[in-house]
Amino acid sequence: MTFSVIGRCERTGMFGVAITTSSICVAARCPHARAGTGAVATQNVTDPSLGPALLDQLEAGKTASEALQIVTTDLPFLSYRQLTVIDSAGNTACHTGDNILGNHAESSGTNCFAAGNLLSTTEVPGSITDAFEVNGDQHLAERLLIALEAGLDAGGEEGDVHSAGLLVVDTQSFPLVDLRVDWDDEDPIGKLRTIWQAYEPQMQDYLIRAIDPSSAPSYGVPGDE
Repeated sequence: MTFSVIGRCERTGMFGVAITTSSICVAARCPHARAGTGAVATQNVTDPSLGPALLDQLEAGKTASEALQIVTTDLPFLSYRQLTVIDSAGNTACHTGDNILGNHAESSGTNCFAAGNLLSTTEVPGSITDAFEVNGDQHLAERLLIALEAGLDAGGEEGDVHSAGLLVVDTQSFPLVDLRVDWDDEDPIGKLRTIWQAYEPQMQDYLIRAIDPSSAPSYGVPGDE
């Protein structure tokens, strides 16, 4: 009921996640990223606490594989979890439990990893990583979104998806991009694309407002001069 991609930009060091599912509010539970550290997707039957736990291990200097092994050792209900991890060097790791729903598959690419469950075809993750790899000149958020769209074009889930999210971190403690569609009956990935296209031209302005409001452009609200 979910497919996702985690990725690292080798040019900028940004990390991010793009994800979609048939359930509501996927971005509230499943994507996790930390500046200078890595990114994680937690999916299938989701335990959101595993995202920060894995990022803590990465921040402590563990590789993606080491972090995954540490966090999942003796973990209750591990067979229900699908976890993907990427570290600061671009190494990736994945766990797919025995109780994962429906058709499931994974694909490892350069600085990226895609995984899914309840898929229409096991070819979906490979299409995602292929799309990520050939768009290295794009902003990481755009690259992740293109990859997610490629997964949908390759067949996506067995049923319709209803929510989607796009998360990217740069050098700040807060996300550079944190966009989501919590529920849409028709095309949440398409709606996420529309939101990203509206947000991208304003992205740096919002960052400047956080770092140095005195040099930020006008806010464009009533009473602003």
